[in-house]
Amino acid sequence: MSHFQRHVFFCLNERPAPDTCCANHGAAEMQAYAKDRIKKLGKSGKGKVRINKAGCLDRCDQGPCMVVYPEAVWYTFVDREDIDEIVESHLVGGKVVERLRLT
Repeated sequence: MSHFQRHVFFCLNERPAPDTCCANHGAAEMQAYAKDRIKKLGKSGKGKVRINKAGCLDRCDQGPCMVVYPEAVWYTFVDREDIDEIVESHLVGGKVVERLRLT
């Protein structure tokens, strides 16, 4: 069994303009928000959910992006409402949010 039920990695990669990067789309703010939401829901820690920062996940052109393991589901997001939906539906409820899924 994995140490965490779900492990989430947010790309926080920074590239100089004019290159695209997740950092230019509020990824750090959304990662911090997701981490806070999981903590407030009592879903963080061993056997639960872990929200992490990551370097380049090599999908910045589709980003900002994050990936949820062990399912290896990739998401994009725009705002806190998108993060809330991913947290509540997938991270807590186990149901993938198809509208935000990257293929």
